[in-house]
Amino acid sequence: MKKIVLCPNPYRDHGLRMTQKVREILAEEGIESVISLPFQPEGDVLPKELTYLPVKTAIKGADLMIAFGGDGSILHLAKTAAVNHLPILGINLGNLGYIAELESTDIGLLRKLKSGKVKREARMMLDVRVFRAEKQVYSNIVLNDAVITKGAVARVIHLQMYLNQKEFIRIGGDGMIFATPTGSTAYSLSAGGPIVDPAAQNILLTPICAHTLTTSSYVLGPDQVIEVHSAGNGNKTVYLSADGGKAFLLREGDRMVVRRAKYETELIKLKDRSFYETLCRKMANREMSK
Repeated sequence: MKKIVLCPNPYRDHGLRMTQKVREILAEEGIESVISLPFQPEGDVLPKELTYLPVKTAIKGADLMIAFGGDGSILHLAKTAAVNHLPILGINLGNLGYIAELESTDIGLLRKLKSGKVKREARMMLDVRVFRAEKQVYSNIVLNDAVITKGAVARVIHLQMYLNQKEFIRIGGDGMIFATPTGSTAYSLSAGGPIVDPAAQNILLTPICAHTLTTSSYVLGPDQVIEVHSAGNGNKTVYLSADGGKAFLLREGDRMVVRRAKYETELIKLKDRSFYETLCRKMANREMSK
């Protein structure tokens, strides 16, 4: 690898100290690095002696993006990386960090990048679109999940779902999670969904606080197309959020379509550790922190 884009979360990497340590390691290995902020922070939190490039400029000729922060930092960059066919490597400066490959104590492993002989793991993504009177009004691709949920007022919302244009299920409750296998350990797990190997190709449907005893989670094949109609909700507020991003307000009669995206997120792996080893370790740490 010859050029790497460093994408720090300034609220996690205070003073960009970790970013600068990584930059020093890469320079020692003869690898060029540039810094590009995934978002513009508030306040005077950035070192003034560093140069910051816009993402579109930074990724030209790049071989890899390194995300500093938690899994949220990787999710924020996943779409840009996937569309530009750039792999991502995550350095966890947050809490659990299921997607991030390295902890702050592991950065010496970055020296492996010089040879380019590293493991790459493709992760399925979802294509999410919303149509209003047959006009597309929203489009996104997500690595973790797309979530339909109610507003702040405690009211049940109703969703009608179709699978490959055939009636599938109706649910009433707080909402529904549409997750990838990567997202199975995120909100979907908290809502009672199954843990799925992140290298698998599945679409997960997990209801949120369903108001029925018969509604379960569903693990669908990768080629299924799900349509969701928001109907019968009147003036209730119904929101769509993709990978924890800004909420989009769904109107009565809107139709959401979820399918496997044509893009994938490619993650760089530097450790000889399986997903299940990481999962057990992170879960144990979470239980101990309670």
